[in-house]
Amino acid sequence: MTRVSLSRLPDGEVLVAEGGAERVLPAADLPAHVAEREADDSGTGAPRWVWDDTARWYPPLLAAGVRVARCHDLRLGHHLLRRAPAVDHRLLEGEQSEHWHRLGPSRPSDPALFEIDDTAEHLRADVEDARQRAAVAASAEPGRLGLLLGAESAGALVAAEMTHAGIPWRVDVHERLLVDLLGPRPPRGARPQGLEVLVAEVRRALDAPGLNPDSRPELLAALRRAGLDVADTRASTLRALDHPSVVPLLRHKQLAHLFSTNGWAWLDQWVSGGRFRPSYQPAGSSTGRWSSNGGGALSIPVQVRPAAVADDGWVLVVADVAQLEPRVLAGMSGDRALARSARGADLYQGMVDDGAVAHRNDAKLGLLGAMYGATSGESGRMVAGLTRRYPDAFGLVEDAARAGERGQVVRTLLGRGSPGLGEVWEHDDDGPADADSHARQARVRRAYGRFTRNFVVQGTGAEWALCWIADLRNRLWQLGSGRLETRPHLVFFLHDEVVVHAPADLADAVAAQTVEAAATASALLFRDLAIDFPLSTSVVRSYADAGKRAAPVEA
Repeated sequence: MTRVSLSRLPDGEVLVAEGGAERVLPAADLPAHVAEREADDSGTGAPRWVWDDTARWYPPLLAAGVRVARCHDLRLGHHLLRRAPAVDHRLLEGEQSEHWHRLGPSRPSDPALFEIDDTAEHLRADVEDARQRAAVAASAEPGRLGLLLGAESAGALVAAEMTHAGIPWRVDVHERLLVDLLGPRPPRGARPQGLEVLVAEVRRALDAPGLNPDSRPELLAALRRAGLDVADTRASTLRALDHPSVVPLLRHKQLAHLFSTNGWAWLDQWVSGGRFRPSYQPAGSSTGRWSSNGGGALSIPVQVRPAAVADDGWVLVVADVAQLEPRVLAGMSGDRALARSARGADLYQGMVDDGAVAHRNDAKLGLLGAMYGATSGESGRMVAGLTRRYPDAFGLVEDAARAGERGQVVRTLLGRGSPGLGEVWEHDDDGPADADSHARQARVRRAYGRFTRNFVVQGTGAEWALCWIADLRNRLWQLGSGRLETRPHLVFFLHDEVVVHAPADLADAVAAQTVEAAATASALLFRDLAIDFPLSTSVVRSYADAGKRAAPVEA
């Protein structure tokens, strides 16, 4: 496949490098050039665009109506390869490499503007691309790393497209929800009437006329003055109390959070043109899972989900994977017994049906205990028993934990490396080696072992999900015509769930493609072992209704 690298030059120009040839284009001419190459019907197909950061290059193309099929995101690739255990990291060193080491993600400060590290302005994409390709080729696992880099870059394209298209959002519905829960919109800096009423109830119940319940120190002191022995003001702690202040306090916590995170100010900043346009950060966590650069992209509270309403004549197709990480554990470990239990919609019930445990809850406790390091109580007891039944799966996470306790890094199925012990927890190896310091270091290593135990599974789950959305993205494109927004398109992705905005007459086809894409992802990652990834799908007008009529479909 042809690779075309794009590098920014001074004075608003772009260096285009392809097969040893170079040309310079005005930045304003780039969308037309990319569109022409994407429409190439010569038989060679569209190229793979190579650039420093998809979040910087792709939004202007989308705004011009240009969609690209493939890219290679050098920033994501560089940071992934620098941590990959199979890679000789010396091959990534060279011209401008210190700038690539420091390069952070582009962050939106305005829908059309991006703040960016100055060192990224004039990096040579073709030079860095050559280094990365050489590092992958020289590694012990070029196939797996190549797949991971491709999936990571496809995910970056999905993220940019979801921000561009936006989640359909009814401002009038959202505002009505806020008024019903909080009262009329207050002046800037003031509390809504609904919160003021609750504050007054809390003050009366605690006999604290000047209390600000938003201040944790003030609230903790007031609770103690009322004779309540509490160590913190968490909701779980408050629920255990028997006092008249508890009910209004818990309600206040809930509504104050809604007001601060998804209130009127949030609407003003993040919703425009009937669309919620959050900013995603692919590989924002060490496991490869996404995080959010703004808008709370990965957390849409239940209270405001009724505002996520499809356009007239369109629907939202919501699909989520049942028990993703336990199924991934079965696949990456090659544990055929667990894979057999995973057939069908409910892996935990499958373990019961196979005679591994007596009750579904026992299966859940045991598997989650193995992945998160439970060593005591009922969960720990179940882990011990299930280890004999599923030695490959439970042995894999146990080996990862022991490696972490030795201070070693671990890796996902496709080769993403975990951060080192020093990156996760600061610990002091200097000074006199007394008993306290040895105990402290032992605690840190055990904690790192719990991290590495989960890292291998959660990270591989993120890889499966990336392959899922990468394939689904292309399948959706084939279902329609015209620009991205006129075809079925992804509008939301959260680890194991996708939401597609689609014309109503294509809903069944979209649901079918989500299943096919899940099967493709499974085949890519677990070639030697068939693993079921059943999806629960809902076709709804409002996101709030997702799951109410969900139908499980096997991939």
